[in-house]
Amino acid sequence: MGNERFADVLSASLINVMSSLPSEMRRTLTWDQGAEMSSHGVTSAALGLKIYFCDPASPWQRGSNENTNGLLRQYFPKGTPLQRYTQDDPDAVASRLNHRPRKCLDWATPAERFSREIESQTT
Repeated sequence: MGNERFADVLSASLINVMSSLPSEMRRTLTWDQGAEMSSHGVTSAALGLKIYFCDPASPWQRGSNENTNGLLRQYFPKGTPLQRYTQDDPDAVASRLNHRPRKCLDWATPAERFSREIESQTT
């Protein structure tokens, strides 16, 4: 899939997933400088959010992303062809990571905190 086509698919996917969130939970998105975000204008307009791009070679500007990449590498080693996986594989890993207690969350899971935040935004 070419970069332009991938950017369109990514934009549609982000819109699909994020549009179900309360607007207060989707105010900004921070992204790398990759070609996959070339449709960022469409995403921003559809969701009413601001998109910020990190400076090149500045991983500290997206610390949680770097941490998550490290966690994902436990399941998908660098250099592994992702074509060997079905969508069920990353979905299972996401569920596992989202239900894993984190010290930075006072040993709550991301899923618990997310549910709590959704509840507070909708009540």
